[in-house]
Amino acid sequence: MKIFKILMAILLLVIGTNVMAEENLTQKQKNIVLISSYTAIGDLGNLESAIKKGLDDGMTVNEAKEILVQMYAYCGFPRSLNGLSTLLKVSKSGKYKNGIAGKPLDKTSDKNKIGEKTQTELVGQPVKGELFQFAPVIDDYLKEHLFGDIFARGVLTHQEREISTIAALSSMEGVEPQLNAHIQIGKNTGLTDKQISEILILTSMPKTKVFDIGDKNDTYAKYFIGQSYLNMLTKEQVVTANVTFEPKCRNNWHIHHKGGQILLVTGGRGYYQEWGKKAIELKKGDVVNIPPETKHWHGAAKDSWFSHVAIEVPSEGGSNEWLEPVSDEEYNKLK
Repeated sequence: MKIFKILMAILLLVIGTNVMAEENLTQKQKNIVLISSYTAIGDLGNLESAIKKGLDDGMTVNEAKEILVQMYAYCGFPRSLNGLSTLLKVSKSGKYKNGIAGKPLDKTSDKNKIGEKTQTELVGQPVKGELFQFAPVIDDYLKEHLFGDIFARGVLTHQEREISTIAALSSMEGVEPQLNAHIQIGKNTGLTDKQISEILILTSMPKTKVFDIGDKNDTYAKYFIGQSYLNMLTKEQVVTANVTFEPKCRNNWHIHHKGGQILLVTGGRGYYQEWGKKAIELKKGDVVNIPPETKHWHGAAKDSWFSHVAIEVPSEGGSNEWLEPVSDEEYNKLK
């Protein structure tokens, strides 16, 4: 056994970086992602569940508190305060460990200098630019409040704080430049491409949620590759269903005879393709009119959950014909 351990230690030293590159997010990191994501979009019901899950898995109340305090810098005081109120409610049960509390900087500290040092270390170089010359006060706020006051509090590692930041920004609309910047900062803290991809996939799920995702789509599972979920919104007059696809999930090629179908995309990123044509990328707000007798498929992108409302166009004698699966070779050509 001792010889085996020595050999394993040598092996890890030789290929350690490659082994690390294959690691998934830890359960604690996943919990940080979901707490941050639900806070950013203001989904307090799911946030409460995510906080309970995190605390049940061993996260301390003060670790959760640090995540929610940091959120004020990215999604504003209202959502940060609502998140903290949710944590307060959960923590009143008294069954969770408080853990080590964060320590504020001394009032005599040069917060700007401390924050600039932390920011430079994380980014890999001093952060300058025309924007900060135009509005130097925002540069001060970033250094003093975010990279100074918040990052200096401890409790969470810099990598955990970047996981929280990436998760929050990924859950919000219109912040792509900041998301891309923090993805690079996350890599500077040691996050791998695989781990970052996992963060983006986890945070794409809350963004698809307009209706409840429903139950696993077991009835039609044989016509899908991957896991889908079905919530029948109404079976009266016009049959309407909310369909949610996990990343990489797609349905088989199929045809709606006589009636056709309309898809209203409610979240995530996916694809629609008609036979003999190029696949069309779909995002929230897109509408697809599928004519009857048209061979087609639709489903999620590799890195995103995907949801749409499917409306069956009423027709006498209408039916669906399920055909062959979309092959991995065809699907993997899509970005």
